[in-house]
Amino acid sequence: VQLQASGGGLVQAGGSLRLSCAASGLTVSSLRMGWFRQVPGAERELVAAIIWNFSPYYQDSVKGRFTISRDNAKNTVYLQMISLKPEDTAVYYCAASRTGSDWSYWGQGTLVTVSS
Repeated sequence: VQLQASGGGLVQAGGSLRLSCAASGLTVSSLRMGWFRQVPGAERELVAAIIWNFSPYYQDSVKGRFTISRDNAKNTVYLQMISLKPEDTAVYYCAASRTGSDWSYWGQGTLVTVSS
């Protein structure tokens, strides 16, 4: 199983980025897929998650600005981020869960830096 995250970078406040998580060895449409982020000294936090056809989950701080989606044909999950804020600066990780609560598979992380 491999999750390959990409799309991070440096952007000014108010800008946009789209993160991608290409999966191999698992099927994104059948698992719970999530995006987490982590800043130094803090715990990793769940930002958004999607499973089957249920309504996606979003952390309150990103509601209305971030959108999680998946392309089943490409076996890829995306995180579209708009109206970025400096506090969104973090390393973003994609993850997959077979049980809905235990995140078993992790990508390598991609750094998002939002300048003010």
